[in-house]
Parts: sequence; C-alpha cells; structure tokens
Amino acid sequence: MAKAAAPATERPSLTLRRHYPVAPEKVWRAWTDPQALKAWFGPEEIVSVPLAEVDLRVGGRFRVAMRAADGETHDVSGTYLELVPNRKLVFSWAWRSTPERESRVTVRIEPDGNGCELVLLHEQFFDEAARDGHSHGWTGAMGKLGKWLAGQQQGA
Repeated sequence: MAKAAAPATERPSLTLRRHYPVAPEKVWRAWTDPQALKAWFGPEEIVSVPLAEVDLRVGGRFRVAMRAADGETHDVSGTYLELVPNRKLVFSWAWRSTPERESRVTVRIEPDGNGCELVLLHEQFFDEAARDGHSHGWTGAMGKLGKWLAGQQQGA
C-alpha cells in the first residue's frame, strides 16, 4: 500500500510594495537593463555594482555582483521563468556562496493613475533568517530604485 506524501512545509516568504510616480516601462527597464541595474541594485550598504548581466528571455540567466563598503562582493544569479513585458518578471534567485538555497522572486508592475505600484514577492527561502536578511536588502534596494527613477525623471 502506497503511503500518502507528507504535506510540504511552508517556506518563508516576503512581499513588499512600493509606488513609483513613473510609467511601468521605466520600472521594467530598471529591472531588465544591465546599465540600469548597476545604478540602483542592492541594499543601502552596497556601494557599487561592477557586474550586471541580463539574458532577458524565458530560460535566460541574469547575474549581478554587488560590492559592499567593506570591499566584500556579493554575487547573485538566476534564471528567468516568466516574462510579461512592462508587467511581470519571475526568476530564480541563488547566491554564489549558497547555490543550494535557491528561492524565487516575482516582480509585478501594476499601473495606477499617477505611476505604478511595484509588488515584489520573494518566496521559498531556506529559513526565516534568510527571509529577514532579504527583507532588509530588498527594502534598501527599493528605496535606491525610487531615487534612481526620480533622477531619470529629472534627466528626461
């Protein structure tokens, strides 16, 4: 007699929302253009992004290397799983230091009357400590994204 599979344990996730007073296409570009990623990606303690590679297609890969103020480099990469231009990106996420701890990120860009809302869902974390660290990182990154988008608006 076959045994019923044990229910999968729920793994930690996080959801963040931010409103940006720009067109969805500008937010999409920020996530999909390597030069744009170099300008804003990473938490506040990241001082530079020396490498950003994007192969924007389902099955394509991305890689971002971030340098912290202490000189340490943090290298993350993944595979694009779903792309809906100007609306949705879904990709796997794994740090070079812990490739076995793969998680998944969904970025939704939802137009509204005066810009758009970005909804970031990062799920399937290894544990709550990983979720909490990423919450800090994504919160800082979304703030940096807002500043970068504002600068792009002024330069337009």
